Amino acid sequence: MKPLSRRYAPLLFGLIMGFMMSLVMSFAMVLVNMGFAPNFLTIWAEAFLVGFIIAFPIALIISPFASKIVARITC
Repeated sequence: MKPLSRRYAPLLFGLIMGFMMSLVMSFAMVLVNMGFAPNFLTIWAEAFLVGFIIAFPIALIISPFASKIVARITC
């Protein structure tokens, strides 16, 4: 498999970050609010999709600002 061009790095970072954060946070929030209910997986999948739709563009917008902040406070 041929590696992707570096110009896609910010998009790929946002995709992976949004996916992972949505997956973990939706699991935690559904578990805290519902417990392991019989329909847990269905509710989790729905919560994940909504979370990912929100998290992906937010990760794309926020990551450059976060990088600049990190660059300022580190040597």
